[in-house]
Amino acid sequence: MKYHILVVDDDKNLRESVRCALERENCTAIARADGLAALEALSESEKNSSERAIDLVIADIMMPRMDGIELLRRLRGSGNAVPFVFLTSRDEEFDRVLGLELGADDYLSKPFSIRELMARVKAILRRIERVREGRKAGEARVVRQGELVMDMECLCASWNERELKLTLTEFRLLASMASAPGRVKTREQLLQDAYPDDSYISDRAVDCHIKRLRRKLEESGAPQDMIETVYGLGYRYNRGAEGSSS
Repeated sequence: MKYHILVVDDDKNLRESVRCALERENCTAIARADGLAALEALSESEKNSSERAIDLVIADIMMPRMDGIELLRRLRGSGNAVPFVFLTSRDEEFDRVLGLELGADDYLSKPFSIRELMARVKAILRRIERVREGRKAGEARVVRQGELVMDMECLCASWNERELKLTLTEFRLLASMASAPGRVKTREQLLQDAYPDDSYISDRAVDCHIKRLRRKLEESGAPQDMIETVYGLGYRYNRGAEGSSS
C-alpha cells in the first residue's frame, strides 16, 4: 500500500528533506509552502479517485498566507478528519496545545531528527492500515451505550442519531471508554488504545483530545458529564448513558 502524504512548510530545505525521507519509505510526498497551497492540493486530491486521497498532513505552524493552525481549523471545520501532525518551534507551546484542541493527532518540536519524524509517521500509517484491514475483513461491530452508537467498521459515530464528526484519535478514545462504561481508563491505557504503535505521545495530548471530544458530544446534546474526569487517575464513560453493546 502506497500512502500519499502532504508536507507543508515554508522552509524549502526542510520541506525537501522530509519529502525525500518519505519517498525513501515508499510514500508519495506532495510538498507545499503554505496553508493556502495545501488546501488547493487537498481539494485536488478529493476530486481524483480515492486511491490518490491524502492520507496524512505534516505541517509547520508559522507560515505565510495561511498558517498551520488556520489550515487545520478549516479542515476540521469542513469535516475533513485526515490525520494531522504539526511541526513546531519549541517556544510555541500555546500553539501546540491549540492545535491538539483543534484536532491535530501529534506534534514534533523543531529541531527534530528525520528518523524520529519517520517513526511517528509510520505509527500513524500503521493505525490507518489496521483500520483498512478491518474493513476488508468485514469486522463489523457496533458499540451502543444509550444514545451513543459507534460503528467500528466504518468509524462512524452518532449521538441521538446526530452524526459525531470525530477524528481517528477521538473515535478510538471514545470507543475505548464506551466499550467499558463505568470503568476508569488511565491516561496510559487511553494512549495505548488511541496510539497502539506510538510511544512518543504525551499525556497532555490525551487531555486535549478529551476536551475536544467532550465539546463535540455536548454540541450533539449529550450530558456534560458523559465523560467523567477521575482526578489523579484518568477518565471514564458515565454509566448513566449505558445501553447495550454488541
